[in-house]
Amino acid sequence: MPKTDKNGNVIKDELPSTLQRSDKKAQETFAKALDSAEEEYDDEQRAHQVAYAALKHTHEKVGDHWQPKDKKGPSDEQAKGGRDTSKDTAGGVDKNASKEHLYDLAQKMDIPERSKMSKDELVDALQKANDKKTRESRGD
Repeated sequence: MPKTDKNGNVIKDELPSTLQRSDKKAQETFAKALDSAEEEYDDEQRAHQVAYAALKHTHEKVGDHWQPKDKKGPSDEQAKGGRDTSKDTAGGVDKNASKEHLYDLAQKMDIPERSKMSKDELVDALQKANDKKTRESRGD
């Protein structure tokens, strides 16, 4: 199912809920990348991987939505990509961000014990907090 109409406008209710709560740029990036990937690949999973990888170059997941990143580029090895990439993903957390940035996000999300965490632990804690917030927003 296309995520954009004939004029290239995003069909918002066709997007994942986290993107429905995100800015227009995030919605457009994901929708256009997904539509293009669906035309190119005969594989729905691969098309979604491509769309999320494109999104992760410009946005990071914070709680239940996507926010623009300060610095563009892939957020993890999966988003860095390649045709046959199947590396671990951080679920939208920018693993390439500085520890200070990750700590600031953990502070905003009120993650306990954050001052004692390594960078990898902050990434894991943020991913879990994001997943929890998304489930709450969906009513799961």
